[in-house]
Amino acid sequence: MINIYTLTSPIHNQKETELATQEWLGAIEAVTGEGSILNCREDYSSYGTADLSLIYVRTGGTEGLFKQLYESNPLVRQKRILLLTSGKSNSLAASMEILSWLRGQGADGEILHGTAEYVAQKIMLLAKVSIALRELRGKKIGIIGQPSDWLIASSFDSDVIRKELGIETEEIDMQELLTEIRKRDYPVDARKRLQTCPSDYFIGALEIYGALKRIITRHNLNAITLRCFDLLTSVRNTGCLALALLNQEGIPSSCEGDVPALLTMMISHALTGETGFQANPSRIDPDKGEFVFAHCTIPLNMISSYEYDTHFESGIGVAIRGKMPKGAVTLVKFSGDLQRFYFAEGQLIENLEEEQLCRTQIKVSLPDSSGYFLRRPIGNHHIILRGAHRQLFEEFVSTLK
Repeated sequence: MINIYTLTSPIHNQKETELATQEWLGAIEAVTGEGSILNCREDYSSYGTADLSLIYVRTGGTEGLFKQLYESNPLVRQKRILLLTSGKSNSLAASMEILSWLRGQGADGEILHGTAEYVAQKIMLLAKVSIALRELRGKKIGIIGQPSDWLIASSFDSDVIRKELGIETEEIDMQELLTEIRKRDYPVDARKRLQTCPSDYFIGALEIYGALKRIITRHNLNAITLRCFDLLTSVRNTGCLALALLNQEGIPSSCEGDVPALLTMMISHALTGETGFQANPSRIDPDKGEFVFAHCTIPLNMISSYEYDTHFESGIGVAIRGKMPKGAVTLVKFSGDLQRFYFAEGQLIENLEEEQLCRTQIKVSLPDSSGYFLRRPIGNHHIILRGAHRQLFEEFVSTLK
């Protein structure tokens, strides 16, 4: 639901203003194809409670009215101000004066102005961002074991994550996971969901999955990151299969205790509904703008087919070699303090099967992106999503500024 709160000067002809409002909002709704999603209101007592709240500056002469509203209504002051305008009755001019005043108060805002097509697209993107932020608030990350020792640039700030996104973090000792693994128990339906695996490691990999599921339930977790390499020595197995299953179930789960990667997966899923593939950039061809990404696990709902292999570095356990469909992808990464971010659209052009790389390998065309990876990367792990989502991420990061 999108609420439109009107702001109108009393000196303007009310009948003409109402007709112009119906015409403009009707044109926007016609573009969205969503029916009557824009609810017009004059009473600001419910401001901020809908999926998205906009202030429609319908006429000029409303600057003082807005200032009075802003100073008297704490609900309005709590939000980033989005000013909807039309090309009539000095709507845009008044909005520019209002936004200038807001900037002077240290507040944030934006004017929504243009064709019905442009404004409709903007409103739908903003609504998705607002819904995603609501979805993220109250989520809880479980950090099972400390981040891997080699992730020296992948730190995170739990206070910032809590303040900006409302996400809590909880550290969980690896010993708790090992205790659960020793119970040698897992949900029977998990095996039915998977292809048959001849490896002796298969049941052990499912037992890791079962252990993680019990920890998620016990600690009321919505996402996890796992210091998975410790399992190579402690139980002679890997978490690759378990993480593939958890991500398939909609529980964002990252490898190697990488919290920024997990945070990126959570944001991406909330915004797009897509599961993310956490992968390392393995090879770059700057001339062609082609990148090879690889990892030993991938969410099972992202691939058209898969087979099993061992974990690349250790040669043990159960890893996933998945085949992703060719087509549009979006590459995303947020730093652990949300101060840096990167996103780019590209095309998945080939699935590879090379010996000296992690088991799932994809080649992606990302024109003009080598400079980021070779000069100013945000760690090594990046998240790959199916589809083109750059505009949605652009709107999201604007809310964090």
